[in-house]
Amino acid sequence: MESRAVYLPLWSQIFFTFFMRVSSSTSPHAGTGEESQTSYTINSVHLTLLPSADVASGTHVTLRCEVSVSHGSSVPLTHHFLLLRDDVEVYSKNSSNATVSYFLLPARAAHSGTYECRVKVHDKSRASHGRKLTVTGLQAPQLQLSVLQQFQGEEVTATCSAPLEEGSLTFHFYLDQEHLKTVRSKNTSAETRVLLDHPGDRKLYCAFTVTTVPQAGLSNHSNTVGVLVKGLFITPVMNVLPSKNLVEGDLVEFVCKVVEPPSNTEVFLTKERKVLKKGLTSLVHRFQVWVEDSGEYDCKAETRNVQKGTSESILVTELFSRPVLTMDPREVFEGEHFTLTCSVSRLASERLRPQDVHFSFFKDQRPLEVHGGSYSSVAQPSSSADYSCRAQGLSQGSLVAKNSTHLHLEVKVPVSVPLLSVVGGSLVLGRPFQLLCQSSQGSLPISYVLRGPLGGAEVKVVSRSEERALFNVSSIQKASDISSFVCLASNNNPGAAPREGAAGWLQHASIIEPVSRPVLRVSPAPGQAAEGDHLTLTCSVQRGTPPITFTWFHTTSAKPLAFRTTNELSGSHVITDLGQKHAGGYYCVSANPSNHSQQSVVVTMGVSVAGWKKGTIAVVCVLLTLTLILILLAKKRLLPFQRRKRSAELSVKPAGTKTDGEGAEVTLGLLNEAANVTPGVMGRSVWSEHVSGSESDELSHEEHPEAAQTQYTEVLPPPANPDRAPVKPGTDTVYSEVQGSVQGVSEQADGASQQGSVEYAELNHNDNRDHDDYVEHCSVNIHSDRGDHNGPEDHGNHFNNGSHGNLNGNCDHADHNNCADNGDYDDHGDCNE
Repeated sequence: MESRAVYLPLWSQIFFTFFMRVSSSTSPHAGTGEESQTSYTINSVHLTLLPSADVASGTHVTLRCEVSVSHGSSVPLTHHFLLLRDDVEVYSKNSSNATVSYFLLPARAAHSGTYECRVKVHDKSRASHGRKLTVTGLQAPQLQLSVLQQFQGEEVTATCSAPLEEGSLTFHFYLDQEHLKTVRSKNTSAETRVLLDHPGDRKLYCAFTVTTVPQAGLSNHSNTVGVLVKGLFITPVMNVLPSKNLVEGDLVEFVCKVVEPPSNTEVFLTKERKVLKKGLTSLVHRFQVWVEDSGEYDCKAETRNVQKGTSESILVTELFSRPVLTMDPREVFEGEHFTLTCSVSRLASERLRPQDVHFSFFKDQRPLEVHGGSYSSVAQPSSSADYSCRAQGLSQGSLVAKNSTHLHLEVKVPVSVPLLSVVGGSLVLGRPFQLLCQSSQGSLPISYVLRGPLGGAEVKVVSRSEERALFNVSSIQKASDISSFVCLASNNNPGAAPREGAAGWLQHASIIEPVSRPVLRVSPAPGQAAEGDHLTLTCSVQRGTPPITFTWFHTTSAKPLAFRTTNELSGSHVITDLGQKHAGGYYCVSANPSNHSQQSVVVTMGVSVAGWKKGTIAVVCVLLTLTLILILLAKKRLLPFQRRKRSAELSVKPAGTKTDGEGAEVTLGLLNEAANVTPGVMGRSVWSEHVSGSESDELSHEEHPEAAQTQYTEVLPPPANPDRAPVKPGTDTVYSEVQGSVQGVSEQADGASQQGSVEYAELNHNDNRDHDDYVEHCSVNIHSDRGDHNGPEDHGNHFNNGSHGNLNGNCDHADHNNCADNGDYDDHGDCNE
């Protein structure tokens, strides 16, 4: 049986284990995989407050949360319920049930608030509407005191609690229906200490509020607890002897005590919060009084944090007033006499006579050998010190002594004659500058007064050693004005006249006069400079303090040509070997230590050609002129001979055949010379061409030329010029025979011209000749590409070789000499007239 009994529990354990595993496999948590694959939706969530939303404190309240979920699984879903009050979590639970309840047993004011139920199924959640729960009414607190009897001035401990409430509470304590203090607590109780400073029966109670629900209001008062406060009779008694009205030097006695005091009672004598003496249950304080001892005195008794006291006042009259030390004069200079006087203004005549007051003097707290109420001496540098005096007198056998305040005597050093100088050492006329007035000796403060040439005065007071008396002066226009400045210095009392010998005059100063506008002079003068000359630029000013710097410029460049610093009022700069590049404007700038510069007027210089170049040009011009004249003279001398030679020439150009069969006529005539021809020349040879019918071009292409005809032309000489020398005429009528060339013979001349020969006719001319008296026979070739010939031009001086033909004459050796003088030779060596 025992083994069976053991066996059966083993089988039960195995069965229980198996059952639990099967249950877990079929539980909702085990089937999360299936649940997660099941379709579902949360329909609604509802929160219900039972019995109602407004309940009294102590009521049992149920908060029920119900959820509705639609799903397609046979396995129940797991719901996660979360209950919130004012968005703060108060309860949570996981359940497969659709309803969860939360109980408030009982409900208190701290449970008031807005509740909300939130349900979550897997990844979906939904919340109910908020429901507000209001719990009205608070528990009445309980008050307890540490003791019920206490002496006056001691403390009692009070404890107020509300054990049935929840949350943080704020407690209020009251003494004799007056609010005493407020204590905040994180739980349902609070403790504090209450001082009982007045004897008698005292009543205490308390109340509380809910910190988180202030709208719940103040609770009912707790129970009232009475405490008996026993009084302490420790009020002291104070006496002042011999009287409350005293005179300086009298002795006064203060007596302060407590009648039948408790143990450990202390007594204090104070004046203006200063403890004069301390005693146990009583004290006596005795001292000699002075005027400053007048006032109220307090006697206080203290035990167990209880104080009681009383006060008395005394009045102390001066035996004599505090002595006053004075000095005459107030300021003392070296070598002057001064007197120190010690005196009192008030005296208690009923106690002391004036002659009973004795005075003594002290220098730097060392006594001086002096009797009486005054001390006199001659001021020396060693007299500078702190002085004081003391007054003494007897009052009812007591010596009364009072000291004066300290008086500092500083023996002043007379101010020396000030030195007036220009700041910087120099000034510029017409510009502002500063004057410094300074004395080498003299006690501060020193007053300096500056007077100038325009009158008026300016005052500067120097009170510290690092200060200086600087005066700003607008300007002066003349150097002599500088001697009109005077500086007065004084260091005596304000308003006193300057001491004798303390005036300083500005006698010497470095005065800089700005330069005037410079004048630029040039040598040689403008318009007289030539190439190769030396140009001297002289810059000068009428006034200005040296050294003066002169700078020369050319208007074509901002870079100066040169500069020079000199002590003179002028300076020069020389430019050597002038050229055309030196032409243009020049100016100069003057400056001196006044840092002010002036510029001259621009002087414009021109540079002409050099003399030797002019001479060369003149010589060349003269030579050219002479050469031209010689050529003209030579031509004039050879011209008559050439005309005679031309008149002897006779040539005929063959006429081209015209289309109409008519022949060309060529006439050689002798024309008389025009009025402006050189005297002695009677006429000139003229070729005249008469072409009838069509153009000359047609002549060269005629197929049936007619026979050449010989024509005679009469040429009449022109009337004689009365302004010329008479000329012996030859024959009046000149005949020339023109014979045409043989038709059909081709002649070569410059391309497509024809050539013919002309027989000559002897012309009679003037027998008066300058050179050879003969006529050469010349053969003349006429070249023409059309059969046309040029007429005579330029009064018969020469023939033009036009576009229609050229006239070439072939002369003998004698004529070649004339060609050498007056003409040129052609390519064949013949003479070209």
